[in-house]
Amino acid sequence: MIQATGLTSSPRKELPPAVDDVSFEAHAGRVTALLGAPGAGKTTALRLMLELQRGRGITYFRGRPLHRIPHPSREVGVLLGDVPGHPARTVRGHLRMLCAATGVPARRADEVLEAAGLVSLRDERLGTLSRGMDRRLGLACALLPDPHTLVLDEPARGLSAAESRWLYGTLRAYAARGGTVLCTTADPKEAARIADHVVTLERGRLVADQAAADFSRTRLRPRVAVRSPHAARLCALLAQEARATRRSVEAVHEGGNRLCVYGSTCADVGEIAFRHGIVVHQLADEVGDMGPGAGAGEPAADEKAPPAGAAGEPARPGPGAPPPTDDTARDPDHHSGAPAGEDSPASVSPSQRAPDASKAPDASVAPDASVAEGAHPAPGARSRRAARTRDTGAGLPPAVSVRPAPRPLRPLRYEIRRATGVGTGFLVGAAVLVVSALTAVLLARVGHTPQPRLLAAWPRELPLPPAALGAGLLGALAFGDEFRHPALAADRGTVPRRLGLLTAKLLVASASAAVLAVLTVGCDAELLHLVYGREVVEVPADWLPLSAGWLGLVIGCACAGVLAAGVFRSTTAGLAVVVAVPLLVVPLVHKVTEGPAVRTPVPLASRLRDGVPLRWPFGGERHLDAVLRLIAQPVGGALTLSLAALLCAYVFTGLRSRVR
Repeated sequence: MIQATGLTSSPRKELPPAVDDVSFEAHAGRVTALLGAPGAGKTTALRLMLELQRGRGITYFRGRPLHRIPHPSREVGVLLGDVPGHPARTVRGHLRMLCAATGVPARRADEVLEAAGLVSLRDERLGTLSRGMDRRLGLACALLPDPHTLVLDEPARGLSAAESRWLYGTLRAYAARGGTVLCTTADPKEAARIADHVVTLERGRLVADQAAADFSRTRLRPRVAVRSPHAARLCALLAQEARATRRSVEAVHEGGNRLCVYGSTCADVGEIAFRHGIVVHQLADEVGDMGPGAGAGEPAADEKAPPAGAAGEPARPGPGAPPPTDDTARDPDHHSGAPAGEDSPASVSPSQRAPDASKAPDASVAPDASVAEGAHPAPGARSRRAARTRDTGAGLPPAVSVRPAPRPLRPLRYEIRRATGVGTGFLVGAAVLVVSALTAVLLARVGHTPQPRLLAAWPRELPLPPAALGAGLLGALAFGDEFRHPALAADRGTVPRRLGLLTAKLLVASASAAVLAVLTVGCDAELLHLVYGREVVEVPADWLPLSAGWLGLVIGCACAGVLAAGVFRSTTAGLAVVVAVPLLVVPLVHKVTEGPAVRTPVPLASRLRDGVPLRWPFGGERHLDAVLRLIAQPVGGALTLSLAALLCAYVFTGLRSRVR
């Protein structure tokens, strides 16, 4: 179940808070609707509950706040707005990427595709989905880790009647298995039709918390729908009869042959039409909403809350008190990431999961006289002024801190699926190979280019070869916007500060850069051999240090792009840092290393190359000498220095955000 207490958003300058002291409960086995007009504070309340927005209050999900749950995405499935993701990613690829992020097997993606009716669209791109299919995909993403609780923000917005029926039927079946469903809606008729319990918000305040039957009886207005070819005449006769009998009857002619009569019955309307010889084509009882501002004059909550432990009212924790520890007595299917077949919602019978009606919080709470009949105020819901009057020592609800962005439970698998699920990386690699091959052919035709630079397609006039620039771009693209999914970190920025995820991104970027470097040299050599013959592509004598330096340059550019994009949260900034290394850092390092020192005229580069103090066994000093020679080069030194600075900046920003 969900227990929300004292939800209050931070004030917006001189405006009142969007949500002010809202408290309610959503029980397991039921569909709870959060009803309110646009701007009533429904989305803000959900964001406060999910710790995505700062404010005050506390929300317990089966007895624990969200920041105390080890893996929140396995406990709470979330759908806020549209499904974020790269428009070029396929439906199945998107779900498999989220499987790696939430730590569930990849076969779960096919299961939810079948449950959501998206099997035929598994290979479609996200950017080509219709509105209805996008909402189906959003529900599939929320159901992916098999959570116990679903929190959905207007899931049927923009859907057709048939799609809405399917969606709410799925939510009803999910609740019947023992799950907790909380969804928002702005349509009172829809709330009465789909929900077991309705919580009504208006201008950020709670105005009613009641069962769906009581909501339909007290918050919706009954009427008689009439269709007649003489609707205007019948409307006038009904008004005349109401004045004659002094009854409060209102007849509204809605245009055409349709008439709505409020305050009367089908029998009375039919009798009047029969007496005056008016043909009636339809005569039926309907329920219409009360219109905007219907609850404006009602109090936000009951001023006299029943004491804890009263008949039918379970004891509730205060704002600063810990949640109840007996989760099994209140919710017998307590689990957190348990395997299917033990505690999963599908393996527990509905009789076990359904709440006891005799223990409902509002079963014996008498409604206040000032509240509409049947509207049971939420237990503990009261204004701050009333709380201070009752108990001067009671403080405000605890502050809601923004929950830190979680990391994928399987970072390497997540990063591989993220990088290979979109064709951008493959397009960049193909462009690099084509540009490098053409550049190598032109350099060989012009002449005056050493063979190592010829094979790498690296003119002396360019600071970096095309392969290094492409590797830097691949690294800068490692931080994309697909991590903004609500199941992971909704609206939390694009950079989760986790060293495990950073290591996975560096590994995947390094492997991609190494493959790109090898393919570039191979394609250049093959094309040069076809155009100019074997003499141009002979293997040089010092091929091993040249290959190590080439791989080090390309991989270093890729890592620099990853770190720079992570620090500055921008792909453009990552690529700019890669270009700035040879343009700005290399001249500075070259000036420092090649200049004579104060005590000796020998440059630093020469001292690094010749200053191997130890002789290692099995010829290890040769490998150390090769590494030092690479670092002693201006490009190698600048790249090493840049990588160290970017890594320190990344770690510093991560620690700073964690301290905050």
